[in-house]
Amino acid sequence: MAKNPFACGDCHLVLADGVDQCTRCPSAQVSSDWQGYVIIMDPERSEIAKRLNVEHPGKYALKVNTR
Repeated sequence: MAKNPFACGDCHLVLADGVDQCTRCPSAQVSSDWQGYVIIMDPERSEIAKRLNVEHPGKYALKVNTR
């Protein structure tokens, strides 16, 4: 069974395999407990990017559960 990659608890960025710290939010908690997956290519034109406060293209989790 494949393990979920980590996602940042602040910016929701889904991190690359083996990475356990967000480069955009170094002090943020990361979690492998997240739901939903969206790829944002053009944040300025994306309604989902506006709702998630995303300013950079990338792969994002819709919901990140941090404890």
